[in-house]
Amino acid sequence: MAQPKQVPKGGWDPFSIKAELHRQHMTMAKLAEANGKDPKSMSHVWKRPLAWAEEAIADFLETPKEKLFPGRYPKTTARILDSKYATYAARPKRPASVDREAA
Repeated sequence: MAQPKQVPKGGWDPFSIKAELHRQHMTMAKLAEANGKDPKSMSHVWKRPLAWAEEAIADFLETPKEKLFPGRYPKTTARILDSKYATYAARPKRPASVDREAA
């Protein structure tokens, strides 16, 4: 485990992260095995948040995971919907059809 020799100009992306791992003689599969996980599951880190994999990569590269995966951090729990969606929630329920009332 060592600091990356150089940080990519445009920031970290999946290709530069994998390249840095290979420069340090580490593969994604070996990193998963070292953390007691299935090697195939490590590939999911590029498509969706996978906390243990992000943490393992960040620890190995000695770089904060916020810098490696900037789109995923900081994590927020509160969501505020745009005002254009307010009409959907405020819309009244559809009245029962005439046929159902007669039945």
